[in-house]
Amino acid sequence: MARLTVHTPDTAPEKAKERMQAVQKANGFIPNLIGVLANSPNALAFYQEVGKMNSSNSLTAEEVEVVQITAAAHNGCDFCVAGHTKIGTLRLKMPNDVLEALRNRTNIDSNEKYQALAQFTMQLIDKRGAVSDEELAAFKAVGYNDQNVLDVVMGVALATLCNYANNVGKTDINPELADYAPKHG
Repeated sequence: MARLTVHTPDTAPEKAKERMQAVQKANGFIPNLIGVLANSPNALAFYQEVGKMNSSNSLTAEEVEVVQITAAAHNGCDFCVAGHTKIGTLRLKMPNDVLEALRNRTNIDSNEKYQALAQFTMQLIDKRGAVSDEELAAFKAVGYNDQNVLDVVMGVALATLCNYANNVGKTDINPELADYAPKHG
C-alpha cells in the first residue's frame, strides 16, 4: 500500500491538475508515479520536462531505455522497471534477452554497446559520478562520446527522481503495467 498520496486530477494540487489531465489523455490512464509526483507540482514538472529532454538527447530511444531500466533495477524500483520494460517491449520492440538482462542486472551478451552503457550507468550510480579513468575509457571505447556521457548522467538524474519517489512512497504498480513488473520469488 502506498505511503504517499496517489493523486487523481480531482485531488491534485491546482498546479498539477493540467499536467495530470494531459497524462490521462495521452495514456488512457494515469501511472501511479504521476499521482505521487503530483504531491509536488514542481517534482511533476521536473519529471515531465526533463523527461522530454531526455527522450531527445544524443542517445537512441533504445539506449535511453537501457539507462532507465538499468537505473530502476539497480535502485530497486519495480514500478519503473515495469513501466520502462513496457516501453521497451511494445513501443521499441527491444529484444527480450536485452530486456531480461537489464531487469536482472546480468550481462547483455548479444549487444556489447548496450552492455557497456548498462555497466557505465551502474558505475555512475554507485560512485555518484566519480567513475575511474578506466571506466570512462571503457565506455568510450565502444563508441560513446562526451555528450553521451552527460546524457547518461541526465538519464540517471531523471531515474533517481522517479526511483526514489516510488521507493519512498511504496507506489503500487498500475494494472496496466503489472504484466511487465519483476517477478520476485
